[in-house]
Amino acid sequence: MDLNTLLSGIDVRADWIGLRYVKEDTDFRIVRDGNPETNTRESKQGVMVEVLVNGQFAYYATSRIDAVGLQIAAARAVEIAKAASKFSLHSFGMDARPVAKGKYRSTYQTALDAFSPGELADVLVKATAELKVSDKIVTTNAIARIVNTESHFVSSNGSDVEQQYLMVSADYAAIAQDGGVTQKRTDGGLLAKSYQTGMEVFNEADVLARCKNIGAEAVELLTAEECPTGSMDLVLAPDQMMLQIHESVGHALEIDRILGDERNYAGWSFVRLADFGKLQYGSELMNITFDPTITNQLASYAYDDGGLKAEKEFLIKDGLLLRGLGGKESQLRSGIDGVANFRASGWNRAPIDRMANLNLEPGDSTAEELIGSVEKGVYMTSNRSWSIDDYRNKFQFGCEYGKLIENGKLTKTVKNPNYRAISNPFWRSLKKLGDESTFEVYGTPFCGKGEPNQIIRVGHASPLCLFDSVEVFGGA
Repeated sequence: MDLNTLLSGIDVRADWIGLRYVKEDTDFRIVRDGNPETNTRESKQGVMVEVLVNGQFAYYATSRIDAVGLQIAAARAVEIAKAASKFSLHSFGMDARPVAKGKYRSTYQTALDAFSPGELADVLVKATAELKVSDKIVTTNAIARIVNTESHFVSSNGSDVEQQYLMVSADYAAIAQDGGVTQKRTDGGLLAKSYQTGMEVFNEADVLARCKNIGAEAVELLTAEECPTGSMDLVLAPDQMMLQIHESVGHALEIDRILGDERNYAGWSFVRLADFGKLQYGSELMNITFDPTITNQLASYAYDDGGLKAEKEFLIKDGLLLRGLGGKESQLRSGIDGVANFRASGWNRAPIDRMANLNLEPGDSTAEELIGSVEKGVYMTSNRSWSIDDYRNKFQFGCEYGKLIENGKLTKTVKNPNYRAISNPFWRSLKKLGDESTFEVYGTPFCGKGEPNQIIRVGHASPLCLFDSVEVFGGA
C-alpha cells in the first residue's frame, strides 16, 4: 500500500490533509490454575483521515483502504470541519502540524516469531504451578499480552513517518486463603511489567523464580500484622510510584484537561494555566521528565500523531512546574509549553493529549541509606487499589505488601498497607530519592481517557522514594 499515492489522489478543498494508517495485532492469553482459560488473537487496521478547513481540524476514519474509501472519508471530514468551524474555540493554522519525516522501531532481543504459541503456553502453565507454593494458595494466574503495531503517517505538507512497536505485558498472581483471611500478590501490580521489548520477557528461568517469590509472599501475608495507623515516614517502591506519578502528576498536567476538554468524563485538574512557571509542585528533589526515548519503556516513539518530534523534557524541575502534557494544538490554545504527546489509541480515534513515558528522575541515596534514615515508617510495594478525585488532588492508595521500618531496618511484614494525602503537600514531603541502582521501569496498557474512550499505553519509571509524615493506615 502506497499511502503517499493515495494521499495525492484525494480531491477535496482543504488547507491540509493527513492520513494515519495503523495496523495492530494483539495476542492475549490467561492460564488459571494450570488450565488455559483465554487464548485470543485480534487483528485490526484502518486509516484516520484528517483535514484542516476554516481553521478547524476534523477527522473521519475508515477501514476501506483504497482511493474510493479515502476520498469518501476525506469529503465527510471536510463537511464536519465546516460545520464545526462555526463554533470553533480556536482557529488553527499550518503551525499545528509541523513537517515530520523519520522512522522508529522497537528494539528487542527475541523476536515475536522466535517464540512459538506452544512455548509461550508452556511457560504460563509452569508459572501457575510455581506460584502454588502451599495448599493455602487457592488460585493462580499467568497473563501474557503481546501487541504488534505498525503506523504510517503522511500529510499534504510533506510529513512521512513510519513507526513500529512490539509491546509485551506479563503478570503472575497468587491468591492465598486461610479461614476468613484472603491475600493476593502479583508481579508488581496488575500488568505493571509492561514494556516495549521482545519475547525475552518470558524467559522461563526468570519467570519461575519470580513466581516462587510471589506465591511465598502471598502466604506470608496471611499471618502478617495489619499495617499500623498514624502519620509516619512512607517509603514507596518504584512499582507503586508508577501509579503515584500517573494519577497525581500525569493526569493533572494534561493541558486539554486543564482547559476543560475532559471535565465531563475523566475530570478536570487542580492545576491552572497561571501555575506554570510559578507552582512549587513538590520538594526540590522532584524532577519529572517526559522521556519517550528510553528504548524498553512502553510509550517510547520518535514522533507523536501530530508530527511533533518527541524529545526528553522536564515538566517539573527542582519541584517547580515548568511544562504541561500537551501537544501542539493544546500549546497553541493555552500559550503553555508542552511536549510531543498528541496520541491516538488506534486507527479509529483522533489524537488527544496523553501521557507517554513520564518519569521521576533518580537521586543519590542507596536503598540502604534511604531505609537507614527512617526511625519509624512503612515500606509499601505493588499497587492494589486507588482512588483520586476529579481534580487529581485528594487521593488514597492501597498496596499489596508492606514492611515496617524500625530504627533504620526493615522488620515485620504488614498486610493491607494504605496511605492518603493531597497531591502538592505529598510531593513537597519528598525527602529522599533512591539512586540509579533503585531506578525501575514499569508501564500500564490500560490508561483510559477521551470520548469516545481511548485506552492507551503509558510508561513510568522511578527510584525508591521516601516521604515525610504521611497518613498511613491498615485494613482493620
